[in-house]
Amino acid sequence: MAKELLKGNIAFAEAAIRAGCETYFGYPITPQTELLEHMSKRMLELGRVFLQAESEVAAVNMVYGAACAGAKVMTSSSSPGISLMQEGFSYMAGSNVPAVVIDVMRGGPGLGNIQPSQGDYNQVTKSAGHGDFHPIVLAPSTVQEAIDLTTLAFDLADKYRTLVFVVADGAIGQMMEPAELPEMRPLPEKRPPWALTGAKGRKHNTISSLYLNADALEKFNLDLQAKLALIKNSEVRYETAYLDDAEIVVVGFGTAARVAQTAVKRLRDEGLPVGLFRPISLWPFPEKQLAALAKRTPAIRAFLVVEMNAGQMLHDVREVVGTQIPVRFKGRMGGIVPLPEEVEEEIRLTFEALDSSSLHKEASNGRVAR
Repeated sequence: MAKELLKGNIAFAEAAIRAGCETYFGYPITPQTELLEHMSKRMLELGRVFLQAESEVAAVNMVYGAACAGAKVMTSSSSPGISLMQEGFSYMAGSNVPAVVIDVMRGGPGLGNIQPSQGDYNQVTKSAGHGDFHPIVLAPSTVQEAIDLTTLAFDLADKYRTLVFVVADGAIGQMMEPAELPEMRPLPEKRPPWALTGAKGRKHNTISSLYLNADALEKFNLDLQAKLALIKNSEVRYETAYLDDAEIVVVGFGTAARVAQTAVKRLRDEGLPVGLFRPISLWPFPEKQLAALAKRTPAIRAFLVVEMNAGQMLHDVREVVGTQIPVRFKGRMGGIVPLPEEVEEEIRLTFEALDSSSLHKEASNGRVAR
């Protein structure tokens, strides 16, 4: 199929429809409202279910109900709305039902503003509700990836009976780029065997996250941890560039990675040995791949983490890399997108600090961040 010029939010919505989304429940919030608006038109045209709920809390519980019935279901929101949905996410994780969530992030905390941010990293990778669970979290950096990862999200949700988040800052939701949409998939002809169908004459079936017996709840959690271990082993995704001779590696995701890539290319043209590591799956985080990079020969001299927050993924990078290699940080908050020139300057400062050996002295005494 030919490429067409698509806004990120429209790309998310149309990709979900073509991936087989049968039911959508949501509530408008900037900067993802165009996604909901597109679903409101297209889902009804196709005879599928669209409902604008009275709140995010109502929407997520409708998603839970549709997921229990075996429908391919999705919701979307932005940062404060995702916060409101977390109880429902936990119920779904405790019930082993699949659903897809699109989170187009905005500045925070609180209502913050409608500018692009990456402040939901901890919310979706470390929390997403109470209990010992993780959703799969995928982070596109282009409109094409928004399409591809949304399609993948439905496949992974069904494969593992789990929540799958596709997270992007508001810049990706609002930007327009040429992209190619996939063919329309046929809707499933029957529900999965675990779903609630309401049929008479069959064995009683119940889906719940309530386990009053502690042993039964521990057994569920042990099974859940085994599933998460399988996901960690099988579903890690990342992209690298210019790592063969890199002495400094920039780590970033989403729009921050796009900015970092521009900075890295410019400095490569000047002959500076710098590379890029971009996590695509934020959970499972590419721990083994980053750890291997930290131990490789020739040695990496430093890592620079670039984010649109105060340093949330930074903690994961530090945990993997340890204290043997300096880890620096460049972040912007409040909905400000860092400029390539800012990242270039930070890379140059890192080289200068390495050449003066002060950075390694700092690293040996603890963790390094700017």
